[in-house]
Amino acid sequence: MSDPASGPIRVLLADDDILVRQGLRVLLEVHPDLAVVGEAADGAEAVARAAALRPDVIVMDVRMPGTDGIAATRTITAARSTAAGGDGAGPRVLVLTTFDLDEIVFDALEAGADGFLLKRSTPEELVDGIRTVAAGEALIAPAITRRFLAEVARRRAGAATPGGTAALASPLTEREADVLRCLADGLSNAEIAARLMIGHETVKTHIKRICMKTATRDRTQAVVWAYRTGFVS
Repeated sequence: MSDPASGPIRVLLADDDILVRQGLRVLLEVHPDLAVVGEAADGAEAVARAAALRPDVIVMDVRMPGTDGIAATRTITAARSTAAGGDGAGPRVLVLTTFDLDEIVFDALEAGADGFLLKRSTPEELVDGIRTVAAGEALIAPAITRRFLAEVARRRAGAATPGGTAALASPLTEREADVLRCLADGLSNAEIAARLMIGHETVKTHIKRICMKTATRDRTQAVVWAYRTGFVS
């Protein structure tokens, strides 16, 4: 997979509507830092093309025939979590869908999606979203962030562990706990670095250790873990 910092962000479009795919291609390819490297008409094809084309970002629809976008996302992110010794190498997934149902949002992010946008988002929001997830950040459409967190809190009661930390492989350090709280606040790596007065690379290191200790695949799932267990509220 190419390094987005040294060349165009390689994008794979997964949607069962060919008109949507073509429209997205036209929209994205006017930006020099984005390159559409392939398309897929269903989840199974998205998984196969992701492996073959090694894109940086997959723009994934949810409701597709056969293997849907949630199942495809789960397969792709599971492979990413074990690739290259578990360093998270592999395509990022930005879910783009018409539906903003709470269950779909939650399932997509639990499956490991790095971001979630609605198809009614503006072209600028989509382009910025692709750049955001390519940089390793998480993204949830502002219109559904509050509802998503409310849904996490609702589910937390049935999945919480005593004291909120029983699922930890080892205790978080004080600084790691601070970083996790910042993640739960929706801050980017740069914003976390500024708030805690630490370096950008140090933030990345803390996030990697947090994921390891909470047995989560990425920053988004670490936030889900934090809310589910009561680590943050």
